[in-house]
Amino acid sequence: LTAGVDNLTTSFSFSLSLNFLSLARNSSFNLSPRESISMSLASARPLVTVRSEKGLPAGSTVTLPAVFKAPIRPDVVSFIHHEVAKNRRQPYAVNQDAGHQTSAESWGTGRAVARIPRVRGGGTHRSGQGAFGNMCRGGHMFAPTKTFRRWHRKVNVAQKRYAMCSAIASSGVPALVMAKGHQIQDVHEVPLVVQDKVESYTKTKDAMILLHRLKAWKDIDQVYKSKRMRPGKGKMRNRRRIQKLGPLIVYNKDEGVRRAFRNIPGCDTIQVENLNLLKLAPGGHVGRFCIWTESAFKKLDTLYGTWKKPSSEKKGWNLPQPKMANTDLTKLLKSEEIRKVLRAPNRKINRKVPKNNPLRNVRTLLRLNPYAAVMKRSAELVQAKRLREKATIAAKKAGKTPPVNPMAKRAAAMARRSSKK
Repeated sequence: LTAGVDNLTTSFSFSLSLNFLSLARNSSFNLSPRESISMSLASARPLVTVRSEKGLPAGSTVTLPAVFKAPIRPDVVSFIHHEVAKNRRQPYAVNQDAGHQTSAESWGTGRAVARIPRVRGGGTHRSGQGAFGNMCRGGHMFAPTKTFRRWHRKVNVAQKRYAMCSAIASSGVPALVMAKGHQIQDVHEVPLVVQDKVESYTKTKDAMILLHRLKAWKDIDQVYKSKRMRPGKGKMRNRRRIQKLGPLIVYNKDEGVRRAFRNIPGCDTIQVENLNLLKLAPGGHVGRFCIWTESAFKKLDTLYGTWKKPSSEKKGWNLPQPKMANTDLTKLLKSEEIRKVLRAPNRKINRKVPKNNPLRNVRTLLRLNPYAAVMKRSAELVQAKRLREKATIAAKKAGKTPPVNPMAKRAAAMARRSSKK
């Protein structure tokens, strides 16, 4: 069982295992003293209140789609968004003849100038100047860009669907929506569902009144305040101004709703069958504030499945299975039910025995070969004898007294003892 728990922890390393997320999924957030924003994913309340055009409860509820319980994987969403966003790029390249539209040839060596090709002719300052090289004025660039670069990326359909499920699920977590920067302090509920009458709006005035009544206009105010000039060279490339993004309106049938919301800055509209990861998780960051119409909200179960029943719109697809049913890992490891079946911790410590070199360490040498002490002592005596012999010869040549043999006295004593016996 311990190995199983370890596998769970490692497999969940890339998913959101933070305790705040599990708390956010099972509790309500009192963000304002007057209005409280609650999440409908709690098991005690799996229903979402449908709001009317006036922002009040319409008297009906909708069952929360199962896709909102899908595992939230910001790493998958970020990677898939990064790949899919490349498919809108247009090829660009410099002119193939750029930097080569002059007649130039190298002067060779011997003139005390660089060997770079130089413009021919005379009568102008241009003649004799360097050409062609990327270090020259008017020359070509290093590694000129080509149009046959691999601009686009192929992405697996299953991976795109997985990322879409994670993005939808994260749009129902108030903590993640607020972390994205949306101003939803006064919004009654997340996810926010309105009646289908909104789909027949054709006037921007009606759309603005609806957002005010849903307490979602603060998010649009933030978009107005965020309008600014883009820093850098993007101003030259038709991208002068930037602004934040507001809510995303998800509808089922377009009966004028696109025209009603298209002139509100930061507000996007999308059909529920054409949900796009680039709009649902802009920048690869999960948690966009979404406003759903009732029919679009009900259609999510048929589009993405419910675990018990696969999707009827997407062939061979069902919701991804979460790696952990409960993400509160600390509570799992400290629960008595799990501790009873776990084995006792292994307290034995296997210390590494240091290996000493017997050629440098005398104790290790004597442990391996006790006779090495005798051999070493005999070698020392032989060396001392040779040194005395050399010293004696040198003393005789110099006419000095030869050094005393320290072993002579001992040898004489041993000889006397043997003669007495």
